Amino acid sequence: MSRRYDCALESERKDGVADAASTVRRGERVVLPTDTVYGIGADAFSPAAVAGLLEAKGRGRDMPPPVLVGSVRAAHALVDDLGGHGQDLIEEFWPGPLTIVCTATPSLSWDLGDTKGTVAVRMPMHPVALELLKETGPMAVSSANVSGEPAAATAAEAEAQLGESVAVYLDGGPCAEAVPSTIVDLTYAVPRVLRLGAIPIEKLRAVCGTVIGEAKPRRKPEPEAETDSESEPGARPGAGTDADDGGTGPGEASAP
Repeated sequence: MSRRYDCALESERKDGVADAASTVRRGERVVLPTDTVYGIGADAFSPAAVAGLLEAKGRGRDMPPPVLVGSVRAAHALVDDLGGHGQDLIEEFWPGPLTIVCTATPSLSWDLGDTKGTVAVRMPMHPVALELLKETGPMAVSSANVSGEPAAATAAEAEAQLGESVAVYLDGGPCAEAVPSTIVDLTYAVPRVLRLGAIPIEKLRAVCGTVIGEAKPRRKPEPEAETDSESEPGARPGAGTDADDGGTGPGEASAP
């Protein structure tokens, strides 16, 4: 049976984070609040755990999950090349709603799916998420929804969709905005926005100068539409972000 903790209560928060950390170490799945939407997470370095996360969402290896970290130092260990603007973006927007896609460190022993050697990484600005991540290390985290359904803005919404496929639900209250993170691909010489989210492109350009916008205009949602955003013209395949409508429209990555 799934266990749910009200993180507004100090005692439950402490017990919940401890239980969630143990659960992740056992290779099981947890739901956690972030500063954008709720996420379903698992040990990023356990192929079986990542496969279980994708199965719970109804996803395949062609849509690998992003990775959340509890510190900038942890992100540096995962990324081989931040490009010319990665460090500036991290200093300006982390912790916060910015996911960066970079070349992954080639020596890492993990299997997130068909990433083509890249990883999408973010440090969220949420105390419960950061507390958990500092206990577990990097976690593979996708939006807490079944593929094709809206991303969860509350723990109850996540539980209604994911049910017993998740062992622990950390309830951090409703998400303030429920707007997903902005995703920027740094594997090009010029940063490219793969999904506009909480950080507008004007703020990115204030840091980087030139930033290329989304590859093509958003389409109206279609039932069960699922398209990898990195397969669109002008975007690099397999950039380490998963993609479904996730409550944000088809063809957009469901990084929380």
